[in-house]
Amino acid sequence: MANESIKRRLAAILAADVVGYSRLMERDETSTYTRLMARWKEVLEPLVATHQGRVFKTTGDGVLVEFSSAVNAVECAAALQREMMAANRDVPADQAIVLRVGVNMGDIMVADSDLYGDGVNVAARIEALARPGGVAISDGVHEYMHGRIDLHFTDSGHHEVKNIERPVHIWSWSPDEYAGASVEVVAETPPQLPARPSIAVLPFDNMSGDPEQGYFADGITEDIITDLSKVSGLFVIARNSSFAYKGKSPDIRKVSQELGVRYVLEGSVRRAANRIRINAQMIDGTTGGHLWAERYDRGIEDIFEVQDEVTRTIVTALKVKLTAGEEERRESRGKVDPESYDLLVRSRQAILRFDAVSSAEARSMLERAIAIDPGLAAAYASLSIIALTDFINRWNGGTVDNLERALELAQKAVDTDDNEPHGYHALSIALCWMRRFDEAESAAQRMIKLDPNSAGGHTALGTIRDFQSQFEDALPFYTRAHRLDPQFDLSLHFLGRTLLNLGRFDEAEIAFMRRLALAPRSDMTRFYLACLYGRTGRHEEARRYWHEVFEVNPNFSIDHLKRALPYRDPAVLGRLVDGLREAGISL
Repeated sequence: MANESIKRRLAAILAADVVGYSRLMERDETSTYTRLMARWKEVLEPLVATHQGRVFKTTGDGVLVEFSSAVNAVECAAALQREMMAANRDVPADQAIVLRVGVNMGDIMVADSDLYGDGVNVAARIEALARPGGVAISDGVHEYMHGRIDLHFTDSGHHEVKNIERPVHIWSWSPDEYAGASVEVVAETPPQLPARPSIAVLPFDNMSGDPEQGYFADGITEDIITDLSKVSGLFVIARNSSFAYKGKSPDIRKVSQELGVRYVLEGSVRRAANRIRINAQMIDGTTGGHLWAERYDRGIEDIFEVQDEVTRTIVTALKVKLTAGEEERRESRGKVDPESYDLLVRSRQAILRFDAVSSAEARSMLERAIAIDPGLAAAYASLSIIALTDFINRWNGGTVDNLERALELAQKAVDTDDNEPHGYHALSIALCWMRRFDEAESAAQRMIKLDPNSAGGHTALGTIRDFQSQFEDALPFYTRAHRLDPQFDLSLHFLGRTLLNLGRFDEAEIAFMRRLALAPRSDMTRFYLACLYGRTGRHEEARRYWHEVFEVNPNFSIDHLKRALPYRDPAVLGRLVDGLREAGISL
C-alpha cells in the first residue's frame, strides 16, 4: 500500500451486516446464503444505485457503501430496512434475514477502489450498536441531516467502542416491524403505520343495565381481537394495549396515533338471559370518519358465528383476502355452551389480576367449564398456564411437579383442537420451562402460523432464545411483541432482561422503569434493577431496590430462581447476582 497513490476525502459510509448470521448458517447454510445473495441483488444493489452510492467492500454477511451525501446515505439506509422488512413479511421469523445498519460521515483514505480510515472504522462500530432491523447514525450525520429528512431519530446516548478513543454519540431509527429494540420502544415515540391494514379494537361498552356484566362485554371484545388477530393480512393491536382505554372516552384520532394503527373498532354489548346484541362501528383513525356500522342480535351459543361475521365485515371493508388455511379453520367452528363460555370469560378476567387468589379462582372456573364442555380447548390451555405460573411464583403450593401437569394440559388443548393458538402457546411455554427448547420453538411457530398477530407468540420465541443465551436474536421478537402490544408490561420486562444480559445497561434501565410504571408491584423487575445498579456501581440504588423486592414479595428467593429459570447456561443468572454482591448485599 506504501507504493499506491493514497487520496483523502470526506464521505458518508453505510455499514450493514446480518443479525445472527452464524446461527442462520448453522441451521441451513445453503438456504441462508441463497436468501442473502438474493437480498443483496434484489434489494441492496438497486437502492444503492438509486441513492448514488457505491459498494466498495463485501464481507460475507456484511457490506460497506460509500456516498458523497450524508442525506443520500441515511435515506438509503432507511429504505433498505423498509425493503428488508417487506421481504421478510412471509418468511418465518427464525429464517428472516435481518440487518443492522450504521451510517457515519468522516475522513477516509482511498487506495485504488478500497476505502480505509477513521470514517470507515466508526461506521462499522456504529453498525454494531444499531438495533436489529434498525439504523444507527453518528452525531455528525444527525446534525447534518436534521431538517433535511422526514425521519425521527431517537437519542441513544454515548457509547464506548472498541479501538475508538472517544465515546461515540449515536441516534437510532427503526421501521415498524422491528421498532427500536430498546430506546425507541421505551421513549414512547409514536409508531409508524404498518404496511398492512392496521386496527385496534377498543373495549366494548356494557349496555346490559347490570355493571357486573362488564366482564362479558370485555370477553366479547377480547374474542373479536383474537379472531381478527388470526388474519395474516391484518396488523392487530393486542388486548392489553386496547384495554388501556377502558372506561375512557378517547379521541379516536389520538388512539390511532398512540397505537400506530389506521382503523379503530368500537361498540357495545347488551346481554339479556342467553341472548346478546352487539353494535359495532369502524372508524378511520387518521380522519375520524366512520366507515361502517352493524348490529348483531343472536343467542350466546352462536357467539363464534357473530365474531366471524364481524371479522369478515372488517376483512371485506379493508379488501384483505383470507388465505385458504384461514378460510378452512373458520368453517370448522361450531356452537358453544353458554354457561361454559361464561365461565371461560370470567376466568380470563381472574387470570389478568395475576395473584395467588385469582389464580385459584380461575382454575376453579375453568375446571367447571370443562366439566360442562370437555371440548373447550382454550380452557385446557389456560389451566396449563396457571399450573406453570403457580410454580414460577410459588403460589397455591406449586412445585416442580406443576411442570408436568402444565405439559399434560397443554397437550390436551392441542389434541382437543389443533387450530386453537392458545393451546400451542401453552405448549411452547411448558416445553421452554422444561428446557426442551427445540420442541418449544416448533410449538411457538405453529402458534404464530395460526395467529400471526400474537404478541404472546413472539414473546415466547424471544424467551426461547433468551434462555439459550441467544440474547441478540431474542431482541427482534420482544420488540415485535411490544409493537403489537405496546401497553403490555411483560414485553418491556423481558426486553430489559435481555438488554441487561447484553450489557446495554442504559437501555435496560429505561425498559425496566417503564415496566414498573405499568406494573408497580413487580418484584422481579426490582430484582433485575438491583442487579443492574450493582453492576454499574450505583450501589445505594441497588440496595434500595433489593430492599423493595422483599417489601413486594417477602417470599422472594434467589435459590428458587436458580431452580426455576430454565437457563441453558446457569452462569447467566450467576453473573446477574454478582451485581448484588458488588453492591455489598449479603445473599
